Amino acid sequence: MSSSNLIWLSDWYNNNCNGNWEHMYGVRIETLDNPGWELTIDLSDIIYHGNKDINLPWRFIEKNENDWYGYKIEDEKFNAAGDPLKLDFLIGLFRDVIENCSSV
Repeated sequence: MSSSNLIWLSDWYNNNCNGNWEHMYGVRIETLDNPGWELTIDLSDIIYHGNKDINLPWRFIEKNENDWYGYKIEDEKFNAAGDPLKLDFLIGLFRDVIENCSSV
């Protein structure tokens, strides 16, 4: 990967702002009270790697109560959550899906 995940996400967001998409859709990064991060990215009207309609079932990986993450794509939204140290990792999961159209 040639740039940091945060820089990549900023560029991806900027490239998808077309005067319409950013008014109805977008990127949301929030904290969780357990604690952790939640990342929601609306993929409506976005075509990635030649594919618009991809669904990934919820996958949850937990090494222990302080080392965990989960993610899915459903209803044209990428949703991911993870422990407090996983924000960059979650953005990287999204990046991998977009760049490779993979199930990470």
